[in-house]
Parts: sequence; structure tokens; C-alpha cells
Amino acid sequence: MKKIMTLLWLSILSISIAAQDNDWSLMVLGMAQDAGYPQAGCKKSCCEAYWKGENPRQHATCLALLNKQSKEAWLFEATPDIKDQIHALDTLGYQLSGIFLTHAHIGHYAGLIHLGREVMGTKNIPVYAMPKMKSFLENNGPWSQLVSLNNIELKELKNEEALTLKGMAKVAPFLVPHRDEYSETVGYHIAGPNRTVLFIPDINKWETWDYKLANIVSQVDYALLDASFFADGELPGRDMSKIPHPFTTETMELLESLRKKEKSKVHFIHFNHTNPALFDSPERKQVLKKGFNVVKEGMIFEL
Repeated sequence: MKKIMTLLWLSILSISIAAQDNDWSLMVLGMAQDAGYPQAGCKKSCCEAYWKGENPRQHATCLALLNKQSKEAWLFEATPDIKDQIHALDTLGYQLSGIFLTHAHIGHYAGLIHLGREVMGTKNIPVYAMPKMKSFLENNGPWSQLVSLNNIELKELKNEEALTLKGMAKVAPFLVPHRDEYSETVGYHIAGPNRTVLFIPDINKWETWDYKLANIVSQVDYALLDASFFADGELPGRDMSKIPHPFTTETMELLESLRKKEKSKVHFIHFNHTNPALFDSPERKQVLKKGFNVVKEGMIFEL
């Protein structure tokens, strides 16, 4: 399998540059964990800061792959904040052309409900999903109604098999270990004419993956990685081993030996509302001082 994964990276990295002008970019439309920021029911200082007007709202993690020539946009994740994220596309003159899903946790697919007849009433919006995710949507309401009413058209993805968009950009899913109650979980490798992006918003601890993160980071131009929690003890009274995301501190330690240029590829994303690095803080300053980055809403990666 590792050989297959290596061949996948190499095949996508070898994408031909057919035009001098680059028509592709990737925009960040959200950086928070599934529930966004602030989170419902949170009475801690982290979310109280929002209600006091001290911190801005942060939308749930979402990316948009943009084709500047055709004005088409493909979302990565259908979040509970999809109305704002589609509005952002509308404001920029882009038309929603499809949605890529990673897995069946609420922050990553629940926004599909806005495509139904009670809201947008869309027609055959392509929704790209892995086999278990596709079956989950087909066989469980209210999602199944989106299928039966042709609001969405499900497109089955295959592990490590790249899909080509508009003859140029390539998108390839790859399985990652996570809490798979209803579906498998994938990250995505996204390739434009000139640059490539690794997108892993959710994963268990890095050591449970079949690949060495440092090796994969070295093969891409940007790596957007799960930063749900900053460090152990962030959730007082809860056993954080039961929520097996990699701590931001663990990821930085794992990649500590990388050269400065390689570290700068890493952009943390998918911050829980409790993660102090979500906003300006000593913890965020620590991330930046170590040579890593934090995404911001509206940030654009040219591909």
C-alpha cells in the first residue's frame, strides 16, 4: 500500500502545465472544528470572549477549489456554516460546481441539508464521497431525500484514485484512521498546474497512520493539517485519549527536524473552540516561532 501511495503522489505531482497563466487556487472558507466558533452551550472563557466582542466568529473548516477562468468552485466539506461559505463564493462571482466530503461527522457533511427543497432546491450538484459515505447518504434520511429529489448527484470516489477537474486540477482521496462510526475518513491531495496541497482535517494520532508525515509533507507544497487540540489537558475532566486527534504540540515535535522551508509548508487547520492557537495567544506565537503556520479565513493558495 505504501508503494501505491508513493506512486499516487508522483503521478499527481507530474501533472502537466498546459497554460502559462494559472487558473486554479484554493481558498480557506473556515478553520474551526465541526461546530465552529463559538460553540453552542460553551460557557468557558474561550467562547465568552466572542459574546463579549473580543474574538471574531470562525466558521467550520472548509476549502474552496476555484477555477478563475470558468468561475466554478468545488467545496471541500459541507459544513453547518455552508450558507456563509456559499455566500462568499457568490460574492466573488463563483458558481458551486461540486462538493468533496471527507467523512460523516457533523461539521463535514451536515450542510448538505441546505441543498434540499426547503432551502436552495439545487439540481444534481455533484457530491463526491467514498463508498461507505455514499451508502450512508443514500440510506439515511434526510440525506436520502436529497438523492431521491435529485438535489445532489452522488459520485463515488476510490481510495488513492485521482479525479481530474476541467482537464487540469486533480483531486485524490486517501484513507486515514479516525472514528468511523458511519463512514470511512479520507484526506485529500489537491493538485493544480503548479502546486499541490495536502488536506487532512481529521485523523487519529499520526503513529496510527501507515505513512510518515514528514515524508508526505516533503512531497507537497502546502500541508493543511488537523490542529483540533493544542495539548493534553485542554479539556478539563475529560480523558483526551478518547478523542485521539494529534495535538498541535505533537505534530510540531514530530516535524521538528524538518528544514525551515519544509516547516513553512505546514498550515494548521480544524481548531477546536478550546484550542488557544485559534486566536492571537502565546500558543499561536509558539507555533509561528517554530516555523509553522496557521490558516486564516480568506487565505488563498495559488495552485
